[in-house]
Amino acid sequence: MLEVKSRIPAPPLRFLLAHPAHLIACGFGSGLSPIAPGTAGTLLAWLLWPGLQAYFHHAGWLAVFLVLLFAVGAAACQITGRALGVVDHGAMVWDEMVPFWFVLLFTPLGLSWQLAAFLLFRFYDIAKPQPARYFDTEVKNGFGVMMDDLVAAAYTVFTLAVAKSLLDAFWHGA
Repeated sequence: MLEVKSRIPAPPLRFLLAHPAHLIACGFGSGLSPIAPGTAGTLLAWLLWPGLQAYFHHAGWLAVFLVLLFAVGAAACQITGRALGVVDHGAMVWDEMVPFWFVLLFTPLGLSWQLAAFLLFRFYDIAKPQPARYFDTEVKNGFGVMMDDLVAAAYTVFTLAVAKSLLDAFWHGA
């Protein structure tokens, strides 16, 4: 069975400016999309990725920064979820953005690989295979909100690694 985020309407635009945590948790407004806010947040993350890469010339520093953004996201989602009255409100998309940046950090070069990463991440985020489902249903706080998407990111990276390995073996004769 597929898990779907809250169908409660998105908060008004002024909500984003009421607290910095709301602006972060709602993905700088991308989570207010009336259609597929999680996908909108993931698309924004993809668009912002080249800027993150350009700023961090070393992948290790970028990974450290992403860990920091994960922690900030857990706090922001906790505050925003409490304000909205829904632990994992659909307008909160920071939990899609940061894990997708982790995915892109490990994605092979090329637009086709990034597109595959995007599609796989959205699939795993929606399907919520274990232990993502556990975090989604049992850990009702900002950490749980962020963790289920980090698990989806891990599944995505694993799937991409297997696909790349199989393709390399096929093309180069392992």
